[in-house]
Amino acid sequence: MTSTLLRGRTLSFVRWPETIDDHSAWRYEEDGGLLIRDGRIVAAGAYAQVEKQAGEGARKIDHRPHLLLPGFIDAHAHFPQMQVIASYGAELLDWLNTYTFPEETKFANAQHGRRIARLFLDEMVRHGTTTVAAYCSVHKASAEAFFAESHDRNMLNIAGKVMMDCNAPDGVLDTPQSGYDDSKALIGEWHGKGRQHYAITPRFAITSSPQQMEMAGALCREHPDLHMQTHLSENHAEIAFTQELYPWSRDYTDVYEHYGLLGKKSLFGHCIHLSKREADALSATGSVAVFCPTSNLFLGSGLFDYQRFRRRENPIRIAAATDVGGGTNYSMLRTMDEGYKVIALNGEKLNPFQSFWQMTRGNAEALSVAEKIGTLDAGTDADIVVLDARATPAMRLRMETVETLAQELFLLQTLGDDRAVREVYVAGRAAKTDMAT
Repeated sequence: MTSTLLRGRTLSFVRWPETIDDHSAWRYEEDGGLLIRDGRIVAAGAYAQVEKQAGEGARKIDHRPHLLLPGFIDAHAHFPQMQVIASYGAELLDWLNTYTFPEETKFANAQHGRRIARLFLDEMVRHGTTTVAAYCSVHKASAEAFFAESHDRNMLNIAGKVMMDCNAPDGVLDTPQSGYDDSKALIGEWHGKGRQHYAITPRFAITSSPQQMEMAGALCREHPDLHMQTHLSENHAEIAFTQELYPWSRDYTDVYEHYGLLGKKSLFGHCIHLSKREADALSATGSVAVFCPTSNLFLGSGLFDYQRFRRRENPIRIAAATDVGGGTNYSMLRTMDEGYKVIALNGEKLNPFQSFWQMTRGNAEALSVAEKIGTLDAGTDADIVVLDARATPAMRLRMETVETLAQELFLLQTLGDDRAVREVYVAGRAAKTDMAT
């Protein structure tokens, strides 16, 4: 069995870094090695030590002076919205009706779905993202296209067909029964196939009738090991409309709570305008609030209070994501750059180690997959990103004055994009190089 030995400056996280000087929160090797065999990391540490374990015939790849980190993880993205990104001038509900829903009708065509799935995962890899929690369209074929493309690449991805049976054009509607049946069939076909994970995906309370919400809850009860993903409290008009549709509810979160959709594998996109009761409900159930800073800024939705949610007496689990196409790019570096600004507007700061923890181990923990990805620990899947802090003229110039790892990470976050991603390994295979050839 052929082994691959990577050499470079390795960085991986053990836990949340409380401060910029919390060195025990991460493992950094100035001359590090990663030994990969059969798609997994089998040894990590100082290169001289790891090389001794490699044995004869190991393929050696020297990435010095670049940084090797776990592949980035994106906790919320809409793959059918690639041709919606950069659409002008609307808030959430108008944006959905004007741009998104018409675009998603195209995914009734399986060939279109396969093409966009291929291009979407190309973009993920180009930007250093090796795992994404993706929304497909309402069409079963769109989820089949996504999973087929993901499986071909041996990526660990989480995805689901959206369930939506009301308050949208006919071309993007299912029914409570067909939404259930299609989801059930997709779960049977794809969940656990290779590295694929299925997420039960009611789009949001506005586009699902009470009957469909019951079906989504039934799926969650029948498959308690699956993820559930939806949207929550992104926009004031959305919240008001939800309360009109579900007048019995105490608040927006209560709708999902009523139908049994809260839990440790439940991912709620946005969560900007939560009341204390709602925040407590998410906390008590271990549900995850997904921070989508570029989207929240672009659509004018509001500022996610990241540090307060972490610090509150009953903290909320948090993930971070691009959103696409409400978001403005595919890069987790760009996402955390905008996240830094959102947090600064709330009077707080996010240090660069915390940002890179969030993109890697933090998101892996939030998605309940940290035993497989998000670190460089021996025994985990070899999903790795190689970052070059001198990728552009502006970055090279700034690097002349950089003296610490923290400064380098902040430079990568602030000025970096896909050009800073030199290579990406998916289950040990060089995926960015393959894509270019």
